[in-house]
Amino acid sequence: MTLEGKTALVTGAGRGIGRALAVGLAAEGANVVLVARSRDQLEETAALVSTAATVIPADLGDLAQVAAVAKQAGEVDILINNAAVPWPVGPTAELDPAEVAAAVNVNVTGVIALTVGLLPGMLARGWGRIVNLSSGAASIPTFMIGGNLYTTTKVAVEGHTVNLAAELAGTGVTANIYQPGTVDTSMQTWVREEAGARMDPRTRAFFTDAKDSGRLLTPEHSAGRLISRLAGEDNGQTWSAADPR
Repeated sequence: MTLEGKTALVTGAGRGIGRALAVGLAAEGANVVLVARSRDQLEETAALVSTAATVIPADLGDLAQVAAVAKQAGEVDILINNAAVPWPVGPTAELDPAEVAAAVNVNVTGVIALTVGLLPGMLARGWGRIVNLSSGAASIPTFMIGGNLYTTTKVAVEGHTVNLAAELAGTGVTANIYQPGTVDTSMQTWVREEAGARMDPRTRAFFTDAKDSGRLLTPEHSAGRLISRLAGEDNGQTWSAADPR
């Protein structure tokens, strides 16, 4: 099985890992649907891909907009829920509940809602791939101290994905988790330069040291490790950029 002629929808496709996924999927022959808030960034990504690209600017924290994305995208074979926000950060006792709710809407509710919108078509066609990007923080929840909300949402996404995979067994549609590793993205820069002051010093030190020591992965490397798995039959697995493959 190849990805030639498949349609792949990537959220957070305007930059970073999402952009690298879109470019990499197009290189494998897939047509891409690019979703993010910034039209300008999506247009930049679309200019880089080698196949058909559909640009859909949308706020994935808004359920009405998520429903519109699913409708406009049409028949989607591969759904990669990559978009997420890292905020709010800081001591849990100081978090703004409104910001918490907004982040959950993007990181969890939007992921599930977009899946709900596209899954019926995959089931009807008997083939589909759903991949939800997570984080190593979901495997080690004590790691990202000061990032309680981000950790919580990634744990939730992993639980959703594994349960969904069990439901989908035998349908030809699979659901898997991808932990992309520590990647050189704008989120990394934000943690080091802005958010770090509100997080535990150990957390900030990890991200700073990763940059200074050259341990950050490129978005292209991380995206490539995921794309190489998409044609397979794995279901309910947690893939990692660090896996020996």
